[in-house]
Amino acid sequence: MAQSNSVTAEQAALVLEFDRLFDAPRALVWRMWKDPEHMVRWHGPEGYALLSCDIDFRVGGKWRRCMSNGPGHAHWIRGEYLEIEEPSRLSFSYINEYDGFETVVTMDFVDEHGKTRMYFRQTPFISAEERDGHGWGWKSGFDVFDRYVAQFIDDDWSPKGRPRSDGVAEDIVAARRRAVESKREDDNAHSTNDR
Repeated sequence: MAQSNSVTAEQAALVLEFDRLFDAPRALVWRMWKDPEHMVRWHGPEGYALLSCDIDFRVGGKWRRCMSNGPGHAHWIRGEYLEIEEPSRLSFSYINEYDGFETVVTMDFVDEHGKTRMYFRQTPFISAEERDGHGWGWKSGFDVFDRYVAQFIDDDWSPKGRPRSDGVAEDIVAARRRAVESKREDDNAHSTNDR
């Protein structure tokens, strides 16, 4: 990492780790990371979209994206690919352009009977708050990813639907609709249990 000399012991100890199971074959999950035509349809937390997505998918290649949650908002992120072992491991540096602090994201993809288990790790962080914000963003983004890969029920792995950059408002409306439906289901479950 370019900034390793400036990282404190406290920052190095800040790690974001989780695993997630996707109901999709590993080769499809991998493709979602290397193809910008797919990435603009899933990347970013709920309610965000990519306004720009540049990928030079090779070790040493650079990537740069701009996420937005509405007019006038632009969150630029960038990095460099450090490891690419298709389809099992992907590692890249990750820099928020607003603070320039560099983290490293490493993902291992494991086949589990046609599904894909992803082991995710990102470190170091400038603060615990920044780590927690990234945790929310990645987990929300992987919810979007999960819904996107669910559309691929056959061997046609061409991009599905419109890029999310055209649908930020639709993403927010869809998220609110899911929250209302979830609450309604919870209320119905409680009503049934109270009888």
